[in-house]
Amino acid sequence: MKFSVIITLKKDVLDPQGKVVQQTLQNMGMDSLRNLRQGKYFEIEINELDEDKAKNIIEQMCEKLLVNLIIEDYKIKKL
Repeated sequence: MKFSVIITLKKDVLDPQGKVVQQTLQNMGMDSLRNLRQGKYFEIEINELDEDKAKNIIEQMCEKLLVNLIIEDYKIKKL
């Protein structure tokens, strides 16, 4: 079973890397760009047939290693 995990900074957390990318794109003439935030994306495939069990395993991966729960949010989606 395959899942995607999208990790983003919480809305109240500053994103200095995202700001640099945003400013660079605006300096390149992308004047319509209003806001940009950077995140992480993972595609994870596991050997589990039960979707609920598989999602639970992915959540454990996120909470134990992939996500800094203090400053980041995450979303899991089945592919």
